[in-house]
Amino acid sequence: MSIHSFKHIYNEPLMGNKTIFLLLHGTGGDENDLVQIAKLVDPQAGILSLRGNIDENGMNRFFERKAMGILDEDSLKEETIKMYDFLNAASEEYSFNKQQLVVLGYSNGANIAGSLLFHYKDAFYQGMLLHPMVPLRSVQLPDLSNQRIFIGAGENDPICPPEETKELEQLLKQANASVQMYWGRDGHSLSNAELEAASMWYENL
Repeated sequence: MSIHSFKHIYNEPLMGNKTIFLLLHGTGGDENDLVQIAKLVDPQAGILSLRGNIDENGMNRFFERKAMGILDEDSLKEETIKMYDFLNAASEEYSFNKQQLVVLGYSNGANIAGSLLFHYKDAFYQGMLLHPMVPLRSVQLPDLSNQRIFIGAGENDPICPPEETKELEQLLKQANASVQMYWGRDGHSLSNAELEAASMWYENL
């Protein structure tokens, strides 16, 4: 897999910092969307921010969907493999260890980050999944004992209902991941309170 398989931004960590944020945008976003949020969380962290390769009526996505809230599992599996291969290539190209990667994924980006977790125990170090769904229900999860995950969710999220989020939390915990939940009341939108909670979780890594 080539380093050019995803349009992306890469910035090295500063001042001895080891963290590299893997930024994965939501539907219709691009590689610039989450950069400012990442800088607020940790200004010295590096950035590896990807643009999804799927074009849905002019909107960038990381995998196809069949309808709102209905994931295309075949596309998700295929694109998850491509992203994992890209991360391996990027780690060689930019000379970092994947254990330096901390995911910050929103919505569609959080879903493919979840799929990486479901398939690989070494895709990244830790993750902030903001408004994710259960990516797949037909996969035996690897042992995620070394994973710490923050999940941001909305009690009134119209796209990702609370039951879905709670199911994802349980699946990750059953695979031995450490999971911290945040529940807000801003639907599917990101709120300042949610981002502050994610930042506090990250500071305690």
